[in-house]
Amino acid sequence: MPEETNLLSALWPLAASGTTDWLLELCGDGVTGFMPPAMPEAVWVLNAMYEHEDGPTEVSYHEYRQARLADGTVKPDALAGIDLEVGVATGGGLGRAEPPGSGWRRLRWAELALRTGDPVVPEGLLPSYRCFPKAKKDGSRPLGIAPPTEGSLDRTTWNRLVAILTEHSPAGPDTPCLAYYNPLMLRVTDFDNLHVQAGRLGDAEILYDNPVAGFSPSNFWAEDRSWALCTDYDLWGTKVVGPPVLIEALLNDTVVEAVTLPWAR
Repeated sequence: MPEETNLLSALWPLAASGTTDWLLELCGDGVTGFMPPAMPEAVWVLNAMYEHEDGPTEVSYHEYRQARLADGTVKPDALAGIDLEVGVATGGGLGRAEPPGSGWRRLRWAELALRTGDPVVPEGLLPSYRCFPKAKKDGSRPLGIAPPTEGSLDRTTWNRLVAILTEHSPAGPDTPCLAYYNPLMLRVTDFDNLHVQAGRLGDAEILYDNPVAGFSPSNFWAEDRSWALCTDYDLWGTKVVGPPVLIEALLNDTVVEAVTLPWAR
């Protein structure tokens, strides 16, 4: 781990936090991520979800959690003696995500939408836990579906997105880029000294394993601002803004799943 940390620091040294000033002026507050408008176009890249090869079960995440609590398999979550087992266990998580492994397959949002009758993203909303209400049982998702995590691209999507950005950047892998990690990721309250790292697009895959944050970057952009992306801390998707040719490439890719949301350009 120290060796990997040293390599990342060498490839992506800290940059002046003032490099986000243009995003602050354009987007306002960036505590959960700076959300840029279309520049000139925009698309939403959806975090991957997976389904077990046996399909979804009748048992929900909440029912499974309650059964394990009842038989003593797991202990209730508590903090300073306070019971935290309140609300509904919905499934999903926060931060980086890997493919679940053997027995699981990628479940496209479009496929789940056809199955449930839900829109991929309901009009007026953004990609988040509020999507696919018909797939839930009393507010909880079926145990056989691994929903996306919030606040971070999954590794497969991040790597493919970097590859597509490289293909559509004039300098290719040598494109100078910057990566911003929001304070929530870092668990800090110093909003005047934002964490930004600078490096080459060709070295961007390593950012996924940044030890200071268990997330992909909140914002990642070309130094010339020809494109930019935002992965908000509370969402299941990443907004990418840039030229039409880049947006079209993302929409037509077979690995990345992307949608346009007219109300969120």
